[in-house]
Amino acid sequence: MKNLLLILLSLFSLNVLSSTQDEIDHLIRFVAATDCKYERNGTIHNGTKAAEHINKKYEYFSDDIQSTEDFIKYSATQSKMSGKFYKVHCGNKAPIKSRDWLSAELKAYRKTQK
Repeated sequence: MKNLLLILLSLFSLNVLSSTQDEIDHLIRFVAATDCKYERNGTIHNGTKAAEHINKKYEYFSDDIQSTEDFIKYSATQSKMSGKFYKVHCGNKAPIKSRDWLSAELKAYRKTQK
């Protein structure tokens, strides 16, 4: 019985990790494909460059990331050097913090996965 419980917990953990990785992969693809502009420390970048930067930070902070929300927090929210928040500029809309933009996309993505 104890072994069965360990097996079930292991399968659950693998499923959670797989789901988190799927969400992170989706967000990186979402950033890379966007027509919106990504602002880091006052410099504007296209989606491809933004995704490259986020992916580098993801690799650097991978030991600290346990959830997709951690991914957003550590990899795509603000500069660790300047402390400035990243912003996203989409069309004529007011710029928003990348954290809010990515959290909204994560919420929408999760709805499609149910």
